[in-house]
Amino acid sequence: MAPELAMVAGEASGDMLAAHVLHALRALRPQWRAAGIGGAAMQREGLDSWWPLERLAVNGFAAVLPRLPELLWMRASLRRRLLREPPAVFVGVDAPDFNLALEQRLRDAAIPTVHFISPSIWAWRRERIHRIERAVDRLLCVFPFEPQLYAGTRVHASYIGHPLAEVVALQPDRGAARAALGLDDAAPVIAVLPGSRRGEVQHIGAAFLGAAAQLQRRRGARIVVPVAQPQLAPLLQRQAQAWPQLQVHWLDGGAQQALAACDAALVASGTATLECALFKRPMVIGYRLPALSWWLMKDRGYLPWVGLPNILAGASLVPELLQHACTPTALADALLAQLDDAPRCAELHERFTALHEQLRRPTAQLAAQAIAEVAREGARR
Repeated sequence: MAPELAMVAGEASGDMLAAHVLHALRALRPQWRAAGIGGAAMQREGLDSWWPLERLAVNGFAAVLPRLPELLWMRASLRRRLLREPPAVFVGVDAPDFNLALEQRLRDAAIPTVHFISPSIWAWRRERIHRIERAVDRLLCVFPFEPQLYAGTRVHASYIGHPLAEVVALQPDRGAARAALGLDDAAPVIAVLPGSRRGEVQHIGAAFLGAAAQLQRRRGARIVVPVAQPQLAPLLQRQAQAWPQLQVHWLDGGAQQALAACDAALVASGTATLECALFKRPMVIGYRLPALSWWLMKDRGYLPWVGLPNILAGASLVPELLQHACTPTALADALLAQLDDAPRCAELHERFTALHEQLRRPTAQLAAQAIAEVAREGARR
């Protein structure tokens, strides 16, 4: 039997964001069944995941190439199943390289489509706007400047706020988070978030953990590492063995708990940087790609930053150490420079609070209402 709602998320951050929307949709349309591709958070909200989310989680052009046959097979299989059992609406959650082509084929077959989170055409690959026009009935934007980018096109784009801004408290309780983790205030707490995909962790995990070892040696820092996916734990623990003296407080997931508890964070570029900003924590953003992916991508961006806090502020609020600059010593030095600059930390708290207030909307409810509306419009065609 066909599900009323089909959804596809391509990585851990999309799984988390989509889970909040699924929760709101269950309140709005309790009879709807949801299926597709999602992780543990979406499955807790009732999604029947036909494939593991981890099979879509690939970063960088070069990393995609060996996985391309499998990814194309998955997309074709999913398309055939949805065409055979059409849902009332399909929702692609981020992952534009996978979802937009799928959405276009489904829309051509009169299946209504929603894309949740506008592709970052403001950062790179602006030409995707033409594919979005062909593929999407409704585009849900999480940043306030995005709908204007689609003015003059056929894209129905609306700003709904960012789900994380609704979930994270405006004033996070650091003391409660530390108590829950069994941490005291005797030493600085550093959260280390090396990404949610295996490719990310393979390329930057060692640099982040090396920086953590330096921070622990130089300042006695307590290191908290939330492991985004259980499959990443053995890899991270093997990487940590390079520093036998490093003591790590490992968490199964729990990124928000780690960010609430910490004084500062090392964060891989991506949604986690925005999450860290919403917790009002100083951070250093780091990222590495395979050499070929870096060579292909390094000159394709339109903006001087990769981190969302810097992009949204239009300024270099926090350091970004990319590729060859992303070394253990450079990461540790940059984070200590922030921790030792009390006026700068106060300024960051003020800027991040303003950003939080700008992004704070009833996002999940607005998204659920838009998805239900598109389904109703599709039924009337």
